[in-house]
Amino acid sequence: MRRITLWVLSTLTTLVLLFSYHTSTGGSGTTLAAGTSVQAPAASGSDSGSADSGGSDPGSTDPGSTDSGATDSGATDSGATDSGSSAGATYTGDSVQTRWGPVQVRITVVDGKITASEAIVYPNGNHEDEQINSFALPVLNREAVDQQSADIDMVSGATVTSEGYLSSLQSAIDQAHL
Repeated sequence: MRRITLWVLSTLTTLVLLFSYHTSTGGSGTTLAAGTSVQAPAASGSDSGSADSGGSDPGSTDPGSTDSGATDSGATDSGATDSGSSAGATYTGDSVQTRWGPVQVRITVVDGKITASEAIVYPNGNHEDEQINSFALPVLNREAVDQQSADIDMVSGATVTSEGYLSSLQSAIDQAHL
């Protein structure tokens, strides 16, 4: 009788613990507001580009649509960034759905070189996502500018976000014809 009671209580305890465990698989994406950046140097270097990001803000509010890239490239064509090469042009990569949420990258290109890269949409569903991405995204942004390509190392501990970042970065580079 004691064995049966112990078995039932152990099973119930295990079930309660199992169902009370919260996972982050329902991760949501966070979109940065216009003018904000994960990488501090990119914000100061793209002050003149903030007019472009303001013009593309309606396109970036819907990270799941593929029209945001067309809206963004249209905004760069209409804003005299090509004649004033110091401002550069911005290109937004495709939104890539990862296990923890979407990832989307925007690059700024001046004279055929990537001068800034930032993740504008990234998983931010819980504290762990915030902690991982606060470390990983600045590293990925810096590496994208340093390497001038999507051939960069992934960040250890942020493999899923890194894979999404690299795919979106390659999409933005393809749009820029680099």
